[in-house]
This record gives sequence, structure tokens and C-alpha cells, in this order.
Amino acid sequence: MTSLWVGELVRLRGVEPDDWETLHAMDADTDDARRAGRVLPPRSAAGQREWAQKLALKESENDKMMLTLESLADRVPVGLMSTGMADYHAGRFMYGITIGKQHQGRGYGTEAVRLLLGYMFGERRFHKCESGVWAFNDASIALHRKLGFTEEGRLRDHEFFAGRHHDMVMFGMTAAEFAARHPFPSEL
Repeated sequence: MTSLWVGELVRLRGVEPDDWETLHAMDADTDDARRAGRVLPPRSAAGQREWAQKLALKESENDKMMLTLESLADRVPVGLMSTGMADYHAGRFMYGITIGKQHQGRGYGTEAVRLLLGYMFGERRFHKCESGVWAFNDASIALHRKLGFTEEGRLRDHEFFAGRHHDMVMFGMTAAEFAARHPFPSEL
């Protein structure tokens, strides 16, 4: 059996209730939380369990989904990925990814983004993927460049956290640009 959700390093899957501990640890790490969006007040273990339970039961709607990245070697959650802001008229969507600090630098993010884009471009017929990256997140900027995203601009002083405003670097990739690097299967 083959699955477009499984690579050599990671499997993309729905959030499971048992993922709450990983999510809790990622929320508790301020650096991880900032890279993922923003620092939130501490959540109790019970609250994190309830949130994971709700995510586990929620159906994907309008191509908005939350996925767990699971390491194939260890069968443990290593990060989260989401899609959203689908614009069906223009044919574009946005995605976000966060990898727990202890799992970074192993290629999980690179493979997970390739798997997701293969689905969104090859199965859902989207034309373009966009992503916003904090200007200080050198690892994420390098990831997007490595994957073939084009830097399309910078939103100056776009978000506020850690006592000041931060720029966001905008990246984009079209389906044709993705397929040139990662061809779709020629026969099934």
C-alpha cells in the first residue's frame, strides 16, 4: 500500500487525543510558541487534552486542516502543520508548520511540506501556496528557499511580540514550480 501522506521520515496524520502531551510541551516553550504564531497564557493539562480531543474529532472543512507530523522511526509526534485561508477563485492557500525544538534539523519539515504540497497541488487543484515567516526565523526562511519558494515581499512591523514589532517575510510557490522539482506520478 502507498500513501501520499507518508514519506521516508514522517507521516502526516490527523491530530489524535494522545497528542496532547506534545502540544502541551510545544505551547510551554516560549520560543516554539513564538515561531508558531504567538505566546498564549499557560493552558492546563486538562485544557490541552480537551483541545486535542476537539481537534481529533473536527473534520477538515474548506481545505482547512490541522495535521500532526509523526516520526516514522519513533512513531512520536514531532510537530504540527495547518492549512487555511483557501481562496478558491484565485486558487491559492496558506500553510503553517511548527516542529518541536528537540526534533528540528532532521528533515521532518522539508518532507512534511513536500507531502502537503503534493496533496494540495496534485489532488485539490490549487495553483499557489503562500507562507508567512517571521524575519528572525532563519531556519524557516532557509527551509522555504530550499523547497523552491520565492520570496515575494516583506510586511514591515507586521506582528507584535517579545516587546516589539517584527517583520514577516512572504513566500510563494506555484503548482508548476512545485511539479518541476517534485514531479507527480506519471502512471498509477
